[in-house]
Amino acid sequence: MSSPSASAAASRDIRVDFLRGLALWFIFITHTPGNLLAHGTLRNVAFCDATEVFVLLAGYAAGIAYGRMLERDGWPTAAGRIVGRMGTLYVAHIFLFVVFAAQVGFSAAALNQAAYLDELHLDPFGQEPYRALLEALLLHYQPAFLDILPLYIVVLGLFALSLPLIRHPAWLLGLSATLYVAIRISGFNLPNWTGGSWFFNPFAWQLVFAIGVVLGRADPAVLARRLPWHRGLAVLAGLLLLACAVALNLVWHGPGFGLYAPEWLAAAIATVDKAGLHPARLASVLLLGWLVAHLIPRQAPWLSHPVPAMFVLMGQQGLAVFCAGIFLSFLGRLALEMIPGLTGQVLVNLVGLAALIAVAVVSAWYGGEGKRSRKPPLPATSGIVTP
Repeated sequence: MSSPSASAAASRDIRVDFLRGLALWFIFITHTPGNLLAHGTLRNVAFCDATEVFVLLAGYAAGIAYGRMLERDGWPTAAGRIVGRMGTLYVAHIFLFVVFAAQVGFSAAALNQAAYLDELHLDPFGQEPYRALLEALLLHYQPAFLDILPLYIVVLGLFALSLPLIRHPAWLLGLSATLYVAIRISGFNLPNWTGGSWFFNPFAWQLVFAIGVVLGRADPAVLARRLPWHRGLAVLAGLLLLACAVALNLVWHGPGFGLYAPEWLAAAIATVDKAGLHPARLASVLLLGWLVAHLIPRQAPWLSHPVPAMFVLMGQQGLAVFCAGIFLSFLGRLALEMIPGLTGQVLVNLVGLAALIAVAVVSAWYGGEGKRSRKPPLPATSGIVTP
């Protein structure tokens, strides 16, 4: 008889880890201004981007891990573990805030580039450092690129409260969708110290996470029957994605940046907001998820090859890789400004990817050392991480 850990490893869907690692790489690329590879990322071919993919997959992993914990240990224990995870994310966010603020502030002063502070919404930190630090501790102040972890913290809190409902997926999805619709209509969001509200509205984004939870809890055979492959639907999905890619590039990335696009098309695309998870963005990530789930077999042999395996490892060590990616993306920006042209592009992307892989390797080694010292070992968590 195989051991529990062996069974967990055998049942692990490494497609999730691979896609999560790919999403982390895309986040690094798109967070590096001037990176030409950004034109080949998901945001240029669909209304969604790596953020939606990551939140959906995080929900999928959470549904598996915490669902098992709920059945075995009950709600208080499982909810307590979720709260503990929220604490880990909070500490990582504050650490990342301090490092990022120091990195950008020092670079702005050394290079006489005050524009860095303004572009990344760090100028309030220079004007009122003590107040800014307090507001950051309260998650009330979120500079650019530091708004994803707070989103996930709140979404996990909502998940902890609704955890018993994963036994009743229809109720979970119904309540989640109701909250989403109410937020879309009312526009309610958490306030931001610098004005306005959170960039990612967690009360809207909880829906894509909840969908991931339900998919993670569902039996794969049942999912295959309820969401079967249909060639006609796949062709239609491909055409929709193609039309989306043409529209996005015509309006936002084409010659003249929209001057040659019909006004109605530009106006329609402008309404597809990311902050409140516009329905078009939600539909895009679900459509892509359906296509990928059918086009990539669950245990595809090529996922174990060296290059895909690197992305799998990155996906399994997502929190460390994400935090490193934020730091590296600003270094990449500086490098591209100092080394323009193809040389800088190749250097930034190759070194950046190598550094992310190195962080994943070190994080996996460190985590493995820690697990060997724990008694009893913690249950498998399917690499629950955040962007």
